[in-house]
Amino acid sequence: MGAEPIADQITVTLPDGSTRQLDHGATGAELAAAIGKRLAKAAVAVVIDGHQADLTSPLPDGACVEVVTDDSPAGREVLRHSSAHVMAQAVLDLWPGAHFAIGPAIEDGFYYDFALPNGQHFTDEDLPRIEERMGQIIKEAQPFVREEHTVDEGLELFADQPFKTEIISGVATTDVSGQLSVYRNKANFADLCRGPHVPSTARLGPFKLMRVAGAYWRGDESRPQLQRIYGTAWESERALADHLHRLEEAERRDHRRLGAELDLFHFPPEIGGGLAVFHPKGGLVRKLMEDYSRAEHEAAGYDFVVTPHLAKAGLFETSGHLEWFADAMYPPMEMEGATYYPKPMNCPMHCLIYRDRQRSYKELPVRLFELGTVYRFERSGVLHGLMRARGFTQDDAHIFCTPEQLSDELVSLLAFVLRLLRTFGFEDFSADLSTRPEKFVGEIADWEAAEAALARALDAAGVAYRVAEGEGAYYAPKIDIHVADAIGRRWQMSTLQVDFQEPGRFDLAYTGADNTRHRPVMIHRALFGSIERFFGVLLEHYAGALPAWLAPVQARVLPVRDDHAGYAAEVGERLRAEGLRADWGEAGEPLGARIRRAKLEKLPYVLVVGDDDVAAATVGVNARGAPRPERGVAIGDLVGRIQDEVASRG
Repeated sequence: MGAEPIADQITVTLPDGSTRQLDHGATGAELAAAIGKRLAKAAVAVVIDGHQADLTSPLPDGACVEVVTDDSPAGREVLRHSSAHVMAQAVLDLWPGAHFAIGPAIEDGFYYDFALPNGQHFTDEDLPRIEERMGQIIKEAQPFVREEHTVDEGLELFADQPFKTEIISGVATTDVSGQLSVYRNKANFADLCRGPHVPSTARLGPFKLMRVAGAYWRGDESRPQLQRIYGTAWESERALADHLHRLEEAERRDHRRLGAELDLFHFPPEIGGGLAVFHPKGGLVRKLMEDYSRAEHEAAGYDFVVTPHLAKAGLFETSGHLEWFADAMYPPMEMEGATYYPKPMNCPMHCLIYRDRQRSYKELPVRLFELGTVYRFERSGVLHGLMRARGFTQDDAHIFCTPEQLSDELVSLLAFVLRLLRTFGFEDFSADLSTRPEKFVGEIADWEAAEAALARALDAAGVAYRVAEGEGAYYAPKIDIHVADAIGRRWQMSTLQVDFQEPGRFDLAYTGADNTRHRPVMIHRALFGSIERFFGVLLEHYAGALPAWLAPVQARVLPVRDDHAGYAAEVGERLRAEGLRADWGEAGEPLGARIRRAKLEKLPYVLVVGDDDVAAATVGVNARGAPRPERGVAIGDLVGRIQDEVASRG
């Protein structure tokens, strides 16, 4: 028989399935202390039966309880949310009469939005003052005390804070309980919040305020413009220092800066935001990417198609884009009595190509591939170089298959995706499996079948993934593949979607073995995602030092003196004749300056030729990343070496 429970005690279950007995009324903090000193020191919150709560919350008998530590994603969110409250308290102390709006934790940090009195505005010079006051609040070890209030009590408590009263009025119409949770640090500061928070301000770790930005109240351009202060908070000085180093490294790698420095692309104001022009070097990199993609798709049995950049409104009514996606589309154009839209996606036109003639089950799967340019009107506030643009080219394919072919096709597709990403230097993969959203089209049974097929493909590929509940597109569940770059940032890249809806909307069909009409399944997929965004991620991943097979210039030949210039040109011509991308220059300035410039251009090979090289038909080789230059390398040996590197796409 099991042990009888002791009176006035409770039993809770831990994540590993073990149980703990505690005194009735014991809190999450007491549970952490009972488990061990190290856990008690690291604890910032608890999860009780799936819901986060403060460490001071009493634990109910029979609950499943997890202690949240400060170095976990959930724990860092608690630290950052609590730090945001302390920042709001500091600002209200320093600017009496200020109004504060909302202050959530975000990825790697937090922010709070404010309106200062009398038309005042924050500047970056104000951040040290706010940091100093925050430090004082932290040293005071002010407890975070949770209170419950009615709506009327909340309106009275925040009567001098219009943004808070607007939030409370919204709660009054949407929350049937009519209850508000408020956290109070001290008598003169309280804030609306669901929590949880750390037990006291003393529990907060190192932080830093980063910058001041503008923000509209509730993200609405017609509402008041506020000022947003961004900050970051971590569990240790080491974690903060590592984060700040990553930010410095990210700034050094910013593709927008590299695009200008390396003469690859820019965004002319005469064209408009979010639309890039590619210079000859950038255009060459794009060509290399696209040539690789075309060759791989041809080898994989895809058929190449080309579709126009705009179409009549009726096409996008049939596809559902005008119903579901209109906010992201460019405005319509009226011509000769018809309404036209720039295409936001290629799939409707691929459906028209499939539908243009009768199809048999014997020819399925039909795989249509296009490097198709699409246009989406992103708001200027979210544009970010090549990463978030208004016009971009997708390596887009749509596969039409029978339901029986779906699983095998997805497994093959995922292998294709990973092979492509590895070719470009990515090795660390994860995925999101995004499932049916609240608003969707089609039958639930079809959605479930599609989600199951996607999960099987991920399992077969051995890719770690999370299920992103409700984050699928309105017409299809999907897999988003993420890669980690050289400094550990994760980027969403390739996408695979299983679509049971568009074939029906376009009345697509094939004749089955039973000689009757059947509906195909449609798979949407883009491997690069978009050429532009992939280009931007590559630049940041390699910090502009693209591998030799992608570098616009693979080698530059530099003569030591003017009388070596003729030999430098001979070497350059030899490299070009062997299919390599090389240039050469004169000796009009000191050699060291020319070598430095070539290295700043991040060229894979800088070749120097002098008297000995002219005599022996050799070159001196400065290979990017090599510890020291090489002398007296035979030209034939060098050519073979570079060719091998390019052929291997190393």
